[in-house]
Amino acid sequence: MAEPKMTIPTQLVLEALLADPQRELYGLEIGDAAGLRSGTVHPILARLEGYGWLSSRWEDIDSSAEGRPARRYYLLTADGVHAARAALARAHRPAAVRLRPQVGEA
Repeated sequence: MAEPKMTIPTQLVLEALLADPQRELYGLEIGDAAGLRSGTVHPILARLEGYGWLSSRWEDIDSSAEGRPARRYYLLTADGVHAARAALARAHRPAAVRLRPQVGEA
């Protein structure tokens, strides 16, 4: 299976999605969790969806009643969970870059 280039922003997006792989997140939530702006996050999400790592759906709401536009929710596919974990394990991370504290660290 082909995989996207594992840039630091891509790694951050994948880590945000893998924090709870069963939970759907919308773009702003992913960006906040990854510490990235929308203009960086959404192209990454589109690429990951193109690779089959993500599925997405539009929220079914009445935008005028809610007072906001519908959100697009993203969820890692079963194959995407495995592929993302494997890709992150192989990804090059410069020693000075520490993406997230490990479980048990304070």
